[in-house]
Amino acid sequence: MSGKYSTWACAAIFCPAVFAAANDTFLIRNVDVYPVSSAVQQNVSLLVQDGKIAEIGAKITAPKGIRIVEGKGLRVYPGMTDSGTNLGLSEISGERVTVDTNELGEFMPQLRALIAVNPDSEHIPVSRVNGITSAVTYPGGGRGGRGGAGSQIIAGQAALIHLSGWTWEQMEISPDAAVQVIFPSIGGGGRGGENADFPDPAAFGGGAQSYTDRKRQYDQEIQKLNDFFDAARQYQKERAANAAGFKRDLKMEAMIPVLEGKVPVAVAAQQERQIRDAIAFADKQHVRMVLIQPREALKVAAELKAKNIPVILGRTEALPENEDAPYDQAESLPGQLHKAGVKFAFGTFSNEFVRNLPYNAARAVAYGLPHDEGLKAVTINAAEIWGVGDKIGSIEKGKWADLMITNGDPLETPTQIKHLYIKGQEIELTDKQIQLYERYSKRP
Repeated sequence: MSGKYSTWACAAIFCPAVFAAANDTFLIRNVDVYPVSSAVQQNVSLLVQDGKIAEIGAKITAPKGIRIVEGKGLRVYPGMTDSGTNLGLSEISGERVTVDTNELGEFMPQLRALIAVNPDSEHIPVSRVNGITSAVTYPGGGRGGRGGAGSQIIAGQAALIHLSGWTWEQMEISPDAAVQVIFPSIGGGGRGGENADFPDPAAFGGGAQSYTDRKRQYDQEIQKLNDFFDAARQYQKERAANAAGFKRDLKMEAMIPVLEGKVPVAVAAQQERQIRDAIAFADKQHVRMVLIQPREALKVAAELKAKNIPVILGRTEALPENEDAPYDQAESLPGQLHKAGVKFAFGTFSNEFVRNLPYNAARAVAYGLPHDEGLKAVTINAAEIWGVGDKIGSIEKGKWADLMITNGDPLETPTQIKHLYIKGQEIELTDKQIQLYERYSKRP
C-alpha cells in the first residue's frame, strides 16, 4: 500500500489483532515484584511476551526494540479477582431493563452468564481502576429468596471473566466456573441482606407462616433439589448407554460436568443449619461444593476443613447479623477461618462495591487475618478455588500477565495504581467518574 498509510499503519488500523500482539510484549525494569505465591523479589525486571509472564530476574536482557516500563520505586502485584459479582449482567438494580439475572424457572442449569455479559458496563472500568482484573459473575442474585413458589433453586452457570475485551468471548477465562445453587432457607432471623444485587435469602422467609409450615416447605424444597440431581444422574446413565429413543435435554446436559466433578456447585447458604444441610446435600450427591456468603461459617469450620470445602466470604464492611452477634462478626470471620484451616476468597456481592474489594481484605487484616493471607484471598486463593490457578492469581512464569503496578500496598487506601495490565494489554485507568471530574474541573 502506498500513499497516505504505510504497511504498519494499515495493520494497526485495519487489523487490530496485529496491533494487539505488538502491545502485549514489554519489560518492567527495576521494580519490586510481589508474586503472592513466593517471596518478594526486590529491584528486578519482569519480562512479558505475548501477554504472558516470560521471565523474572535481576539480569534480564531486554530484547531489541521492546517497550520498557520504568518501575523504580514501584511494586508489581498480580491483578485481583472478585469472587462474587453480577458484573456485565446488572447495571442499575432499580432499572429492570438493565438487569439480566434471575430468569424464570426453578432449575435452570443450562443458562450461561458468560454469553449475557455486557463488555461496556460502566461498573467494569470503575472496578479496574482499583486493581481488579477479573471477576466471577453469577447468573442469579438470589433475589427470589427461596421463600416463595417459582423462585430459583439452580440459577445457571457462573463465569470467571477478565474485565477487558470487546466481546464476551475475549473476556472469558472460565465459562462454567460453577453452577449456582441458591439453597433453600427456613427464613426468619437475621437482619436481611445489605447487598443490593445479592440480598440475603433468609430475608424472604414466607411472612406470617408458622415455623412448622416453614420447616415443612424447607424440607420439601431440599427434597426437590435432590430429586433434580437424581434425575440428572439417571439421564447421565441413559446417555452413556445410548438407549433407543434417547432424547437430549439441555438442562440435563448442563448437569453432567457437575456430576462428573469437573464443575463445582456454588451454594449460597448463610445460617448454620442451612450450611450443614448444604454440606449433607453435597455429600449425598457426590459433588464438589464452593460455599457462598456463609455468615455462620465459623460454627461449621471444622467440617469445612475436613471436607476441603472452600468459602467465598462477603463484605467485611458489614453490620452484625443480629443484635446478639459480636460487633466485629464480619471483620473477624476471615481471620478465624484462616486459623481453622479453611480456604477462602472474598466477594463483594454488589457491583457498586467491587472497587472496594482490597479494602474488605484490609479490614479483615485489621481484625486478625495475616496480611499475606489477605492478599492471597483476592488473588491466588480465588484463582485456585475456581480452577484457574495455572492461569492467573500470582506472578509466575507462564501465567497471564494480569498485573498492577503500584506505589505501595494495594490493601492501603492511599496507594495508587500506576499501571494495569490484563493479558499483557495495558488498560487505560479511567472511568465515568474520572471523566466527569476532568470535564467539570475545567469548567470556566
